[in-house]
Amino acid sequence: MNSHNADSNLDALWLPFTANRQFRDSPRMLVSAKGMYYRDDKGREVLDGCAGLWCVNAGHGQPRIVEAVQKAVATLDFAPAFQMGHPLAFQAADRIARLAPNPLNHVFFCNSGSEAGDTALKIAIAYHRLRGEGTRTRLIGRERAYHGVGFGGISVGGISGNRKLYGSLLTGVDHLPHTLDLRRNAFSRGLPEHGAELADDLERIVALHDASNIAAVIVEPMAGSTGVLPAPKGYLKRLREICTKHGIVLIFDEVITGFGRLGASFAAEKYGVVPDIMTVAKGITNGTIPMGANIVSDEIFNAFMQGPLEAIDLPHGYTYSAHPIACAAAIATLDTYAEERLFERAAALSPYFEEAAHSLRDAPHVVDIRNEGLVAGIELAPRNAKTTRAFEVFERAFHEGLLLRYTGDILAISPPLIIEKNEIDRIFETIGRILKTID
Repeated sequence: MNSHNADSNLDALWLPFTANRQFRDSPRMLVSAKGMYYRDDKGREVLDGCAGLWCVNAGHGQPRIVEAVQKAVATLDFAPAFQMGHPLAFQAADRIARLAPNPLNHVFFCNSGSEAGDTALKIAIAYHRLRGEGTRTRLIGRERAYHGVGFGGISVGGISGNRKLYGSLLTGVDHLPHTLDLRRNAFSRGLPEHGAELADDLERIVALHDASNIAAVIVEPMAGSTGVLPAPKGYLKRLREICTKHGIVLIFDEVITGFGRLGASFAAEKYGVVPDIMTVAKGITNGTIPMGANIVSDEIFNAFMQGPLEAIDLPHGYTYSAHPIACAAAIATLDTYAEERLFERAAALSPYFEEAAHSLRDAPHVVDIRNEGLVAGIELAPRNAKTTRAFEVFERAFHEGLLLRYTGDILAISPPLIIEKNEIDRIFETIGRILKTID
């Protein structure tokens, strides 16, 4: 079976975040998926070691989600979200708000994590303006952070490869230091012991600019796309304290960490630190239909609910905000998580997953292993070659029937929460075997 034939024009599609010329030389085509596995165009099963793109938390082809989407598209294919509503939008928002910690009780829908990131920044700046503090416009991100690919997201983001081609980006942005410390924290199991004090750099930024000019701080509770950097113990709590002290909006980017990835509904719940805004996407619909959202506190939401009744309170949104099919998928996804107790399952499997990941500590080229929940990052020593070892492992693993993620010299593993122990073993045994064969 081969779905891409000699007549296919592979040049017609420009793939995102892809070495397109290399891909055309050796295409990796996925044609179907079920449960823990993809099937490629050669008929080979491929174990999904990264939940698609950190998003298919409940596994592929979940019957409840499939049925919900089919019913929705046949009933209400589209409804405008501007000045209109439909029942599924309110049901989905209510379900998500109930899952989030108090006082995050209001949901604004968009279509991706990138849109959620830019939306959160706009809400934070507008919130301060409505409160009579319009000078608060400065935004604080973090080195090595990923908040999507909009201009706002890459401005507060800190991955150099995502920024360098696009000029000066947004002005009025500063960055906290990243939290990776291989000298003190290499091979940590779960949250690193050292690094909470890095949050105090926010006090330096406040002293430089004055709190009256700072709108928001945005961080990932666990930085995922940069190579799995769990926050040090006490770090998020300290950020919350400093933001509260200075009246700064704290935004958690939970696009990856939300919906069970760390063994809880959200990292905010797991760590007992509640932000003012949470951005979510990916697992919100199990990756079935594009959807993102901002979950906003009562205080921020209520600041917008003023003025004439007919006035638009937030001049922002998207054609496909609260799309009926996406809302149906979200509701069915949340039902699936609850009925199959997948968040609890992830928490129960985490110790086994941790042991399997750290079994590679003495494997060739490994300089660090980081893990939290059902996520692991394996950092490999760099080499003087155009191709990183991580890419080589990624490519070889695919041909052996295992899909991984890589970024630079780091392998990232984040499987669907339905994974079995023998499949966890297979993932790390495959990586270990490949590492022994590369220079």
